[in-house]
Amino acid sequence: MTFADPQPAQLRQGSRFPASPSLTAANPGLDAFVALCGEAAWAARLADIGNRAQTGSLTGRAAQQRHALELALARISGRQALTRATSTERRLCAFAEEAVRLADSLPEGPRARLRDQILAGLTGEATLIPIFHLLRTAALLRESGFSIRFTGLAEGTSHDLLVERDGASAEVICETVSAEEGRPVHRGHWYALVDRITPGVQAWLAAHPGRYLLKMTLPEGISGPDDLARLHQQITGMLASERRQDAAAQAVLKLDPLMLAGTQAAGQTQASLSARLRAQFGPEAHLAITTDPGSGSVFVMAARAGRENEIASAVARRLGRMAEDRLSGHKPGIAAVFLEDLDRAEWRGLREQLELEGAVRRFLTTAPARRVVAVTCASRFEMFGAAPPDAAIEPALRFRNPAHPAAKLQALAPAILSSM
Repeated sequence: MTFADPQPAQLRQGSRFPASPSLTAANPGLDAFVALCGEAAWAARLADIGNRAQTGSLTGRAAQQRHALELALARISGRQALTRATSTERRLCAFAEEAVRLADSLPEGPRARLRDQILAGLTGEATLIPIFHLLRTAALLRESGFSIRFTGLAEGTSHDLLVERDGASAEVICETVSAEEGRPVHRGHWYALVDRITPGVQAWLAAHPGRYLLKMTLPEGISGPDDLARLHQQITGMLASERRQDAAAQAVLKLDPLMLAGTQAAGQTQASLSARLRAQFGPEAHLAITTDPGSGSVFVMAARAGRENEIASAVARRLGRMAEDRLSGHKPGIAAVFLEDLDRAEWRGLREQLELEGAVRRFLTTAPARRVVAVTCASRFEMFGAAPPDAAIEPALRFRNPAHPAAKLQALAPAILSSM
């Protein structure tokens, strides 16, 4: 069983943050980053990711995508690999080197705090994205002429950075928000369901050759392991009893012949079938395909929640909590949001359909936004150097709060003027 979504976009060759001169055959910069992590912790993390990514399951492939940053650094850790490093790998290595320079500039206590944050990113489902988001945000502001103080690390402030330019200063908070917060059906839960049900579907398809479409409506989505177990039981029970429909509070299931407008499914490549299914069911559907090449049989599962995804609204909700919990209100605040767990179609849609802009601008009219002079939003597509339209033209989307007293300060303009 496979994903029905297209593969990730190719990354462009150019980079706003070129690799540093230390990317030589010996690569001491990356060696120093591994030392900062702790060689044992780094090796254990790569082994864990490797074990999960090699399972051949959807959850394994998802783990490989989620930990793409760590895997990119691992690929260029060997001397021979440096000559073949992509611009994205060199770009990420430059941020790793920046982490080392930051650690070297900090006294013992704050340096330990930084290392703790890095180690937290090497544990469980966490990633190094949050710390790299902090480093990238600081680099962008430095490029715009701001001096940077990492006050969150150095002084334990609730905000991460204090930036200054031409006598004006602002507090900056860096936050990573998962798109899963706005999805009624988490992709992680969907992948787990597909992996769990695949063997049974393969056996059923061998006994029932043909082309099938199982449409699933999930009124309340999927909220955890118990829901997964009940849904798995409902699907397998319906197939075992050879029923074509089954309805329960959690899911409404309907099994139909697979018919696609303009063509039959037989003989199509997996990519072609995936593209047609995506076009028919829309960007929010969860899709999975099982095929039997020998017989030409196909079994498609297409699931939708009872309500639309609300990723932009999830960002706005988090902004409200960030502003109240992490900004002092004594200085203008800039909220730098990094959106995780997005695919390229979602990120493009959030931008082009102005969903993200609308949600952020509505937030800027609320009481918590009185502390916020601007909000910036970015994703992996900008961090990894993807080309437009997969990535935004600017390094981050930026929305100014015109009601904030500091909104017209020219000294802050490079960090707060709207990019849209």
